[in-house]
Amino acid sequence: MPEIITLGETMFCIAPKTTGMLRYMKEYEAHIAGAESNFAIGVSKMGHSSGWVSRLGTDEIGKFILNSVRAEGVDTSQVEFDEEFRTGLMVKQSKMNGETSVFYYRDNSAASHLERLFLHREYFEGARLIHLTGVTPVLSQSCEGKIWELFDLAEELHIPVSFDPNIRRKLWKGRDYSDMLREMMQRASIVCLGEEEAEILLGTKEPGKVLHSLFVCSGMKYAALKQGKKGAFISDGRQMIKINSYPCRCVEPVGAGDAFDAAFVCGILEQKPLEVCGEMAAVAGAMATESHGDTEGVPSREMMEDILGNENIVYR
Repeated sequence: MPEIITLGETMFCIAPKTTGMLRYMKEYEAHIAGAESNFAIGVSKMGHSSGWVSRLGTDEIGKFILNSVRAEGVDTSQVEFDEEFRTGLMVKQSKMNGETSVFYYRDNSAASHLERLFLHREYFEGARLIHLTGVTPVLSQSCEGKIWELFDLAEELHIPVSFDPNIRRKLWKGRDYSDMLREMMQRASIVCLGEEEAEILLGTKEPGKVLHSLFVCSGMKYAALKQGKKGAFISDGRQMIKINSYPCRCVEPVGAGDAFDAAFVCGILEQKPLEVCGEMAAVAGAMATESHGDTEGVPSREMMEDILGNENIVYR
C-alpha cells in the first residue's frame, strides 16, 4: 500500500498556448489540474509511493486524467468512475503581465459527490501520512463530510495528517469557510500555508506570529509559511528557520505550493534535518513554476539530490 495517500478532485485543464485573453485564443493544450493529485505526483517523483483517491466521470477526459496520474507512478486503485456525473473542467488564462486566471466548470462534478465514495480502511492502514487540502471540503457538503471522515479515520489509525488550506476564493462563492479550515489545521500534524492564507485564517502574515499561532493548542509537529519569491519559514515548534527561494525562470506559478508540500513532507518522513526539508521544498516549488502544467516541472529525486549536492548535471 502507498506510504502517502491523498484525496481530492482533479480536473481536465485546458490552457492556451500563448498569453492573452481567451477570446482571442485559437490553440490550446490539455493538462490535468488538482492540488491533491499534484501533491501525489510530487511525492512519486521524490521516490516515495503515493496514492490518490477520487471520483471521475466515465467520459474520455476522466480517463485522460486517470492515465496521466497513473503514468507518474501514483496508485489510482481507489479512484471510482461515476456514470451519472461528469468530470470537472478548468480553463486557464495567462495574461501578458504574468497573471494567471482560472475558470471552473466543476459544479455537480463526479468528485463533488464524495458521499458515494467508500473509504476502504485496509487501504489506509499501512500509510505513513495522509495529505488533505482546503480545496475539497468547500466543493460540497458531502465533500466536507468525507474530509472529516478521513480525519477521523487517520486519528483512529494513528496516521499523521498534513494539511494545506489552499484557499480558492472562487470556490467559496460568498461563504466564509475560515472556521472550518482553522479547525482542520488544528487537527493536522503538518501544516503548509501561504502568506495570504495566513492573513485570512490567522489575522497576520508575520512569520513569528503565524508559526506561534499554529503550534499553540494543537498537536502540530511541523509547519511551513510559504512566501513565494521571498522563500519560506519553517518550524518544528522549537526553532524557526528562514528558507531562501531557489532561483528559477517562472513560466506559470500554479502548482508550486503543491510541489513544495510534497517535497517538505517527504523530507520529514526521511527524518532529514529540518533545514534540508525546507530546501527540498523550495527547490521543488521553484522548479514547478518552470512549465505551463502543474507538475511537468517538478524535479525527480535524482535532480533534487544533484541540486542539493551542488553537482553539475550532465544532460548531453
